[in-house]
Amino acid sequence: MTSIDKYIFRTTFGAFALVAVSLTLLIWITQALREIDLMTNKGQAILVFIGMTGMLIPVLVLIIAPIALMVAVTYTLNKLNADSEMVVMSAAGISPWRLSVPFILVALVVSLMVALISAYLGPKGLRETRNWAAQLRADLVSTIVKPGRFTTIERGLTFYIRDRRSNGQLAGILIDDRRNPKERATFLAERGEILQNARGTFLVLESGSVQRREAEKRDPAIVLFERYAFDLSRFSGASEGRHLTARERYLWELAAPDPHDQYYIAQPGVFRAELHDRLAAPLYPLAFAVLAYAFLGTPATTRQSRAFALGLAICAVGALRFIGFGSTIFSAQNPSAIVVLYVSLAIAFAAGLVVVGRGVNIEPPRLITAAMTALTARFARAAT
Repeated sequence: MTSIDKYIFRTTFGAFALVAVSLTLLIWITQALREIDLMTNKGQAILVFIGMTGMLIPVLVLIIAPIALMVAVTYTLNKLNADSEMVVMSAAGISPWRLSVPFILVALVVSLMVALISAYLGPKGLRETRNWAAQLRADLVSTIVKPGRFTTIERGLTFYIRDRRSNGQLAGILIDDRRNPKERATFLAERGEILQNARGTFLVLESGSVQRREAEKRDPAIVLFERYAFDLSRFSGASEGRHLTARERYLWELAAPDPHDQYYIAQPGVFRAELHDRLAAPLYPLAFAVLAYAFLGTPATTRQSRAFALGLAICAVGALRFIGFGSTIFSAQNPSAIVVLYVSLAIAFAAGLVVVGRGVNIEPPRLITAAMTALTARFARAAT
């Protein structure tokens, strides 16, 4: 690599890293705030909160990286034009093909990173998030038996324990269950204990009452009981399914799934769509870089506006990604729809390379230029 290549590579990759980190952190914060109840309602430490939500970062990078690369390429090309560096390099005999080399190298590095995330790191993060969530649910017993605290397990379900004795028995139990909008149930018991068996996890209440009030009725129904088993299995992780979703499978597991896998037998289209989406993911950084360079890679003076070319580049990149999302979604039901994904990528590469090879300068049509000039002149006359 020449000094010019190193300069362009360093500038582009630095801009990419800055944009990717900024967007990832911003989106991660918005996603992490949805799990803030881990710290508030379930009493988990901030490190557990950060660790669990941080497992989603690879999946976010998988989506953000191509967009961040397109922004970085656009920024670098505009910087080179604003500093008249592209004009100087063009006058020195550097062709558009030669100038595109450092941009393609950056795109290759990003594509390799996306391929690694798509094949392994993304599914690994989702699996760890799933396992971590299951462990937190399994630890629910130690959460709800903290005496003197009202603990909301999920929306509409609240526990209160007055005391926990040395033998593990619970005293003074209150359970308020409002998950069913048509009925509210309130359980009161003098004693209780946690019971785990092959059927699941239960909170066995003793010497208590349950008050049920239906929405249509004015008066509640009160039933006294000696023993009552409140099912906690869904919260303790006992009801967690053992199968992995398509997004949690590694790339090689999607390419050669177990033919006896019940989840695969039930939803083969989902596996097919996820496989092709993963295979196409590393191609998007290259396609976005080619399109951005095709629209903005020609030398221009500081008097020439690049707004039109930039707008076209954004529209082209957005349309390409929209087609990709749509084709993978429809391919779950119709396998032929996946062809649209690869055809759109091929067209984007071919069109971009043709524009770069011919050195086409993307400018607004004369009709639009004339209309804008006339409109500007009219506003100027009106202002005077």
